[in-house]
Amino acid sequence: MEWLFDLIGPGHTELASTLVLYSFVIAAGIFLGKLKIGGISLGVTFVLFVGIIMGHFGYIVNPEVLKFVREFGLILFIFAIGIQVGPGFFSSFKKGGVLLNGLAVLIIVLNVSIVLAIFYIDGNTEISALVGVMSGAVTNTPGLAAAQQTAGTTEAINIMAMGYAAAYPLGVIGIILSMLIVKAVFKIRTEDEIKAIEDEIESSQQKPLIVSFEVTNKLIDGKTLYDLHQILHCDFVVSRLMGADGKVIIPTSKTELHVGDKIFVVLGPNDEMKFKGVIGHEIEMDWEEVQSQVYSRRIVVTQSKYNGVPLGDLRLHTAYSLNCTRVNRAGVDLLASPGLRLQMGDRLVVVGDLNDIERLSVRLGNSMKRLNQPNLITIFVGILFGIIVGSINVGFGMKLGLAGGPLVVAILLSRFGYKFKLVTYTSSSASLLMRELGICLFLASVGISSGRGFADTVFNTTGMWWVIWGFIITFVPLLIVGCIARGVYKINFLTIMGLVSGGCTDPPALAYANNSTGSDAPAVAYSTVYPLTMFLRVVAAQALILCFF
Repeated sequence: MEWLFDLIGPGHTELASTLVLYSFVIAAGIFLGKLKIGGISLGVTFVLFVGIIMGHFGYIVNPEVLKFVREFGLILFIFAIGIQVGPGFFSSFKKGGVLLNGLAVLIIVLNVSIVLAIFYIDGNTEISALVGVMSGAVTNTPGLAAAQQTAGTTEAINIMAMGYAAAYPLGVIGIILSMLIVKAVFKIRTEDEIKAIEDEIESSQQKPLIVSFEVTNKLIDGKTLYDLHQILHCDFVVSRLMGADGKVIIPTSKTELHVGDKIFVVLGPNDEMKFKGVIGHEIEMDWEEVQSQVYSRRIVVTQSKYNGVPLGDLRLHTAYSLNCTRVNRAGVDLLASPGLRLQMGDRLVVVGDLNDIERLSVRLGNSMKRLNQPNLITIFVGILFGIIVGSINVGFGMKLGLAGGPLVVAILLSRFGYKFKLVTYTSSSASLLMRELGICLFLASVGISSGRGFADTVFNTTGMWWVIWGFIITFVPLLIVGCIARGVYKINFLTIMGLVSGGCTDPPALAYANNSTGSDAPAVAYSTVYPLTMFLRVVAAQALILCFF
């Protein structure tokens, strides 16, 4: 049985022992992280705590191996995060998201201000410990990873991990407690907030309308669809047209309209009244029941060469006698305007003859099997340039490092990758696997390396102050911003819950918000502020280390 002890016992650094240790730490951490206390679970973060326990009992890993696994896991995790948040990073600055992002930035500024106040007032606590405490207090693992990579020394890395672990549990509680206090102070009823959100969504729904009209305006008799676009000055697609003879055709820009024609139109919701005033009255008509050779089908874009190509460049009218009425992207219907740039995974709704539809399907790919294949070239090209960018001195001795570089490059690739013929589409399952694998490897490495001495450091006066400071860093900024959001800007409480969760990039708090309201409104606000918040959390943690370490 000596071989078994050599394999699973503490103090061994052989490759087999290292693999067994990592496998156990990650498996046990994920399992324990799924257990809920008060309806809240810590998730994958529990891998860190299991790693600390194993390190405390004498389990070690070869320093060079540990450093490689830690840094490689970090790069995988950060790059996957960048690809995920990238598409929403720039759109989050549009109207409606500016205020929420501004409040999220205020949360970060207050967090950093409190850290600096503690650093100068206390005088005896290292900035590395406080940065770890701040990262745990706001439950932001990428910030911890970026700060550790920037500091570089083993001692600083371990101290940050201890501070993170000490502050994390009360960090989650502080986030939820701030929500409850804001709710109590302003006497908010969740039911009223849910109804207000539903009414707002119903009134502002921008999903394309699909409507049938009969042409009754004699002034446009004989006008082409091109002329109609010039008259109306809005985007619309006439999918099908039935003439007086009852024959259904796929119209083109040169097709003339005549009084009595019936048309099937896809248009923006704000343009419906304008359309009625020029065309004629709306009618009820089931086009699928009309006997014709016109069919509607969905085609998935899976040929990488069409990534980033404008829809108009496909020349659907002239080359295929087809009309594209709308494009579904990630579950959202978009109006099929000629300038809309296609992305891998887009689903085009086209109408026309089945043979023409089949020819277009072959051209665009329409293969779910191909869509599920990971684009490894893009991933490793992105990692390559991410490391290069992270190694560049951006001023004052500051580098983005192995965390910031891949994050910035991933965000840019997800938005502009098509310009370089790089396919950034990754299936949700593949993206989740890369992200979770990376963070598990990173957290296990940090936990194992910092386990020795953890108990002596945390379970004493110093550790007690870390817990207290962590709670203050979490709770005070969120309470201030929550009161400003509600008292000054009258923001819906469900949105505030998402803002608070996203401002701390905290999935457990978001899960609590979703479960307690039964609405996805918190998730919408969370996703609005998450990209910018994640980026600034990483930068803020690095900046504190570079300036004060």
